[in-house]
Amino acid sequence: MVRWAQAAELAGLAEVERAADGLFAEVGIVFPPGTTMIEEVDDPSRVLVEGDPPEGFALVGWVDGHVHLDQLAVRPDRMRRGIGGRLVAAVLDHAAASGVLGVTLTTFRDVPWNAPWYARHGFEMLPETAWGPQLRALVEHERALGIELAPRVVMRAATPTS
Repeated sequence: MVRWAQAAELAGLAEVERAADGLFAEVGIVFPPGTTMIEEVDDPSRVLVEGDPPEGFALVGWVDGHVHLDQLAVRPDRMRRGIGGRLVAAVLDHAAASGVLGVTLTTFRDVPWNAPWYARHGFEMLPETAWGPQLRALVEHERALGIELAPRVVMRAATPTS
């Protein structure tokens, strides 16, 4: 069952993110050293989790008036059981309940469990001409951090009510 995280669970989610990030090495992507995204979060109202203890999480924020999926991570040994799909559905439901028309994200274009997976869950490529100023700044920030180790794309999905 997907639910909002509790503050005490945030620290443990870093291990989930590191384990999930480790899968990228299989396709030649090795992230630069540093903290995980979840380690920089101190607000549990930005994090949806599934499981107790959490087996996966979705970190959300706001970009250009849309809910933005900052990070989705599932324990590798718990993948392919629908956890990621349920988390994405919960993010879309959260966006709809917040009255916004869509959810945006940035991801690797050619990694099977990234853009192709999100496309199966209703996300479409968002052309650069449709990016708002905050989304453009976010993409530039990701480049500056050195995570554009393979082609990346911006995607958007409409909320269930739009």
